[in-house]
Amino acid sequence: MKATEAKLLDFLKKSPQFIIPIYQRMYSWTESECQKLWDDIIRTGYNDNISAHFIGSIVYIEKGLYHITSQSALLVIDGQQRLTTVSLILEALSRQLNENEPLEGFSAKKLRNYYLLNTLEDDEKRYKLILTQTDKKSLLTLLEQKSWPLECSLRIKENFEFFEKRIEKLDDDIIFLCKGLAKLIIVDISLNRDQDNPQLIFESMNSTGRELSQADLIRNFILMGLDPKDQTQLYNNYWRPMEISFGQEAYGTHFDKFMRYYLTVKTGDIPNIKNVYEAFKSYSKTSEIADAGIESLVKDIHAFAGYYCAIALGKESDNRLIAAFRDLRELKVDVAYPFLLEMYHDYSDGLLQKDELEQAVRLVESYVFRRAICSIPTNSGSSG
Repeated sequence: MKATEAKLLDFLKKSPQFIIPIYQRMYSWTESECQKLWDDIIRTGYNDNISAHFIGSIVYIEKGLYHITSQSALLVIDGQQRLTTVSLILEALSRQLNENEPLEGFSAKKLRNYYLLNTLEDDEKRYKLILTQTDKKSLLTLLEQKSWPLECSLRIKENFEFFEKRIEKLDDDIIFLCKGLAKLIIVDISLNRDQDNPQLIFESMNSTGRELSQADLIRNFILMGLDPKDQTQLYNNYWRPMEISFGQEAYGTHFDKFMRYYLTVKTGDIPNIKNVYEAFKSYSKTSEIADAGIESLVKDIHAFAGYYCAIALGKESDNRLIAAFRDLRELKVDVAYPFLLEMYHDYSDGLLQKDELEQAVRLVESYVFRRAICSIPTNSGSSG
């Protein structure tokens, strides 16, 4: 591992391309994180007594896990959120500046050519930052200054518009934004694939920046150690369809809970929501799972995720089951989800008929409703 202090803009300028591996989470910063970064940049820009502002580390594998392009692309292990957010600021700033250059190096042309684009390259090599899936298409479309794609990354769009509005309000004070950006400092951390363990480093990042979800850690644990071909196959065949089924917003809020219910079904124990990742690692190392192989495990998670989306997120296609699941959701009886997942699994395998599944859901609804009327908590034991 090599770690050095660097100015963020110098770091961006000298680096040919940053690639976010498919096992990384999607861009997830909200307005709260964007506002904090914006306030830090503006405060630093206005204060001549502040010579630098540290915003965190950028951790990457210098030569990559494999050759994605003929360029020496850097595979980012930690720092995606900061890199993406600063790119959004720079793009919004370049549009506001046009031909103006309030500070040396801060014209639209220089910002785009130094920090956002590799103007002499073609195709994906043209861009300094390559994100994953929906984020990727949205960012590249933004940098080409085209209309947003139909399946747009909500975070990319919302955060770019957030910065656009604030930059427009600066007027003549835009120089202070430029000064603040010029003072941003990072720790440039380069990993050696043969000597450093990216998985352990990734896990350690859970205590810094925007907290990694249990789903982030699980996805990384599954995919990072595979060779590129298997990594891409598992992600495209199973994990990416799950992300799409949950949706951009629900994936962030529901997937951890789903994995908790999934592990409850599989192990019989209910893990604490903050310990789902550790429980998953233990489950994945059992002899039964190890013998079946990682693809079998991911395929099973994919199947149960479909059941969960049908039950909890309104993705069921049958009208009668839609109504039954909707009525049950209104009672907010999460404790029943492991049982319902098992029931739906039997239904999917043909062991239960649709009428039987509907009847079972209605019985759970009736049971929960009657306990509520009697003021008996759903998670209490039987009173006999």
